[in-house]
Amino acid sequence: MARTKATKSGTRKRRSAAKPTVVAPKTIAEAREIDAMPGYWKLTDDEALLRSPELEDDFQRSDSWRVFRVLSELVGGFDTLATVTRGVSIFGSARTHEDDPMYKAAKETAYLLGAAGFEIITGGGPGVMEAANRGAREAGTVSIGCNIELPMEQEPNPYQNRSITFKYFFVRKTMFIKYSNAYVIFPGGFGTMDELFEALTLIQTRKIRNFPVVLFGSQYWKGLLAWLTSTMLNEKMINKEDLGLIHLTDSPRDAVDFIIRTCYAGIDNGK
Repeated sequence: MARTKATKSGTRKRRSAAKPTVVAPKTIAEAREIDAMPGYWKLTDDEALLRSPELEDDFQRSDSWRVFRVLSELVGGFDTLATVTRGVSIFGSARTHEDDPMYKAAKETAYLLGAAGFEIITGGGPGVMEAANRGAREAGTVSIGCNIELPMEQEPNPYQNRSITFKYFFVRKTMFIKYSNAYVIFPGGFGTMDELFEALTLIQTRKIRNFPVVLFGSQYWKGLLAWLTSTMLNEKMINKEDLGLIHLTDSPRDAVDFIIRTCYAGIDNGK
């Protein structure tokens, strides 16, 4: 019997050793050590803010104090981007490689926009974002990266001449909307869709003025546009005019001409 107890006790010890408890770090060195643990998921500021309260959390105080951090990010973003008056935000996948046609198209589009006097804003990461910042840099215009802290760290691309990093997605998205005169949306994933539909929603509900929203890559977007037309429009969930908010193209030159024509109708090419 004693032997059985000892065996069970040893089993319990081995099992507990396989699942170590992560306690709150007391020093910066301990925090770095915990972050380096395999499979450790960093608690982002967004997650801390948006998760539901638990009984043991003193959220009445902690959430109130987070407001000051949010306010600080807003002020920092406004200060950094205060001089941007002709911004165009370019979105797309971070997984797009340098030899991809979409990378080359994003770079050319940003270059042409920069040559026309626009400032380029991206999410600051790799892929399409890097291509756009690169094109802006080569055109000699302002190349802005609105970076975001992620659990799996995003490396800012090297083509930004103005860079800011945000902890909160919604603060970062506010900067895109506030300082953009147009959006160019290249093929991408959930994040790209999020930016696209947020802009369309704000325009449709007249929370912001109607600005150009360009979808680049007809082959990629045709399925979505077909569904919007055959299902969403057919079920009267949107109006026909709502589809007019989107301009589809495969040409960097056409995308830029559309933005110039729409943004500055009646103005001689930005004068």
